[in-house]
Amino acid sequence: MELNAYFDPIDNYEFEDLKRGRPRLGHLVKVHTSTKGIPDLNHIQLALLGIPEGRNAVRNKGCENGPDYIRNYLYRLFPPKSPLPIIDLGNLKIGSTLEDTYAGLADVFAYLRNQDVVPIIMGGSQDLTYAMYLGYEKTGININMVNIDPFFDLGEAPEDINHATWLSKLFLRQPSVLFNYTHLGYQTYFVDPAAITLMKNMLFDVYRLGQINENLNDVEPLVRNADLISIDISAIRASDAPGCAYASPNGFFGDQICHITRFAGMSDKVSSLGIFEYNPQFDRNGQTAYLISQMIWYFIEGYFNRLNDFPQLNPSLENYYRYYVKLDNLEEDIVFYKSKKSDRWWVQVPCPEYLQTKYYRHILIPCSYQDYQSACNNELPDRYWQFYQKMM
Repeated sequence: MELNAYFDPIDNYEFEDLKRGRPRLGHLVKVHTSTKGIPDLNHIQLALLGIPEGRNAVRNKGCENGPDYIRNYLYRLFPPKSPLPIIDLGNLKIGSTLEDTYAGLADVFAYLRNQDVVPIIMGGSQDLTYAMYLGYEKTGININMVNIDPFFDLGEAPEDINHATWLSKLFLRQPSVLFNYTHLGYQTYFVDPAAITLMKNMLFDVYRLGQINENLNDVEPLVRNADLISIDISAIRASDAPGCAYASPNGFFGDQICHITRFAGMSDKVSSLGIFEYNPQFDRNGQTAYLISQMIWYFIEGYFNRLNDFPQLNPSLENYYRYYVKLDNLEEDIVFYKSKKSDRWWVQVPCPEYLQTKYYRHILIPCSYQDYQSACNNELPDRYWQFYQKMM
């Protein structure tokens, strides 16, 4: 694929005046410039992509200007390690129609995934998540998705796709490669109760902001099970991230969202991250751009601390402890695995043999020690039952 045809170069760096001291991220990332073009992808593990597309941001006009502002703060940070196998491809060339932009991003996305490169997308409006999903379609694997958003972007049919309706289009697309959807941090007063019921009837995970605030570590297994992670910056409270037209008083704190992106980076399964809806015209002293840069930094730092301990279909006991738990109302024992490297837990969900090839990536699902304790107390973990229903 000729990536130069898809991206505009990045030539203006405000960070270049930082000549003293140790090199910053901006001096170590391989950058697409007009003079050098796009560097070779050999040995590249992470790719930054700016997507200056906001035509369908009906409530947040101006968010297309966000990517370059984020870069100016990101590249001032010290690197988590050196050398850095990271490339900045530049800003995607916007198509004459929104569908052209979607198609271009999907092509690039699929190409990077086939090269085992993890894309980090700086948007733009959140409907670009739909284009990320189209990229996964091209790879042919069933995926899990985590969306961090105070709203359910479902809209009402037959609306055209935009940043407030894209989720419906993704759910209705057939044939579907979406195995599971998890929504984190919704705020009840923003969400129609019927939509919550719909999500649960579709066997999707939905978690209120208040539930997550009770114990942020409960988010880790949910994020660890994702392939695609999409973040609407309005999920963060306006005091920490004012740079969005519909930022509101409640939401995640800045340190919490950085904690979550580090969880995402550490997951062996997460293969893409998108951060959307940042609008510089509503920002204060670059506060939101600074926070997004730190979110990306924590994702990168987590990525370089991956332990590669995601268990396959038949985990070796050399690397895992295996626990069998008998429940009164189940014929077969529930099998838990605990990694000897990280102390993280997984539970095995029964799957008919004829479906194991299709669902091999979803038979062992991340869980917590509390899920194991619940099983020991003769309580079936909710996620076990939910994924069991999906397999049948």
